[in-house]
Amino acid sequence: MIQTPYLLFLGDAPDQLAAKVAQGIKDWRPESAVGQFRMENCGADVGLADMTLAEAQAAGAKTLVIGVANRGGVISAAWKEVLVEALKMGFDIASGLHNLLRDENELMAAARVNGRTLFDVRIPSVAYPIASGVKRTGKRCLAVGTDCSVGKMYTGLAMDAEMQSRGMKSTFRPTGQTGILITGGGVPLDAVIADFMAGAVEYLTPDNDADHWDHIEGQGSLFHASYSGVTMALIHGGQPDALVLCHEPTRKHMRGLPDYTLPSLPELRDLALQVAKIVNANCKVIGISVNTQHIAADKFEAYLAEVEAEMGLPAVDPFRQGAGRLVDALAEI
Repeated sequence: MIQTPYLLFLGDAPDQLAAKVAQGIKDWRPESAVGQFRMENCGADVGLADMTLAEAQAAGAKTLVIGVANRGGVISAAWKEVLVEALKMGFDIASGLHNLLRDENELMAAARVNGRTLFDVRIPSVAYPIASGVKRTGKRCLAVGTDCSVGKMYTGLAMDAEMQSRGMKSTFRPTGQTGILITGGGVPLDAVIADFMAGAVEYLTPDNDADHWDHIEGQGSLFHASYSGVTMALIHGGQPDALVLCHEPTRKHMRGLPDYTLPSLPELRDLALQVAKIVNANCKVIGISVNTQHIAADKFEAYLAEVEAEMGLPAVDPFRQGAGRLVDALAEI
């Protein structure tokens, strides 16, 4: 088990979006994070106290969590200096990067000498089956996005929290490193061999009570040239009964792809439904989740009203407003 509380390592993250792992933990598991560690030229800030390793240790931190999801998952030489020092001081280290802690000789040596543990949460721990396509009992909701990092995880977490507050049967099913670090379990889907990804989603969302909802953490985008495959696996393995469209309206281009513009919400609706109906003919789009963090407080509600009028579906920012209207929409299925 990964020991809490955490010190969230932001390193030299170039922007806020690169620190999405740390931000997710801070927003959804704040009691487990004592502070943040930022290096020189760090462009991110998740709103926790800046701490040195010694200050965090004095505050009770036991695990340094790499809270950065950088392109390629690289562990730089500058990072290693900090990580080795943390191990020497008695911290464990947890990471969801594609570059594994256990593949870094300096970190392995420091962990061994100091009796510390390295946690690579992006390593599948189960021999997942190939998807069978067999229909399962219970209900499933999947968030799909116009791009990567637009709020799919936040949407699922918010809907699950709202349902549980109402006494409804609900489970959030993590499929990425942040969700796994928040909840303590799940499937690191983008690290699963391609032929087994849909089967891993079937494994994650087994038969359940007829009135139970699984909220499957979305990944990637069907329109993203780099990461569309993981989205397809989530749709076909999840066999969703409901889709929530997720969008961040201030993006100028797809994340990491400056030559690609974002699709419109109608384009996402039409393509996602076409793909979903292959495995569940009754699948419906029930609402729109909009990440309005970059829209002023006095303007975001007007934007949501425009989206709602265009799409004919409830449009909300579940982090700013709560997910009540999205949960209400599920009751109609």
